Amino acid sequence: MNAGPSILVLTSLSNGPKHGYAIMEDIERFSGLRLGPGTLYGAITRLEQRKWIVPVASKDRRKPYKLTPTGAAHLKDQLGMFARVVNTATKRLKYA
Repeated sequence: MNAGPSILVLTSLSNGPKHGYAIMEDIERFSGLRLGPGTLYGAITRLEQRKWIVPVASKDRRKPYKLTPTGAAHLKDQLGMFARVVNTATKRLKYA
């Protein structure tokens, strides 16, 4: 799994359900990265297969998704790993 787009999607959904375009806009707002539709929907498909996100009912044609408890736990684990990497890199850069 390509962790980058998947982590971005999970992060976007961590504050509530969103449909694809809203996820794309949110990711660009908080990260400065714009995911193309293929990248976004590929990540959504993988996350849905892993049961880390699920679709929610909608009254229009848009298909919103929400984070599952398992997806939230995975995101927390990944954020802990990223924090360890950032801390290690920050310390090591002092000597570079």
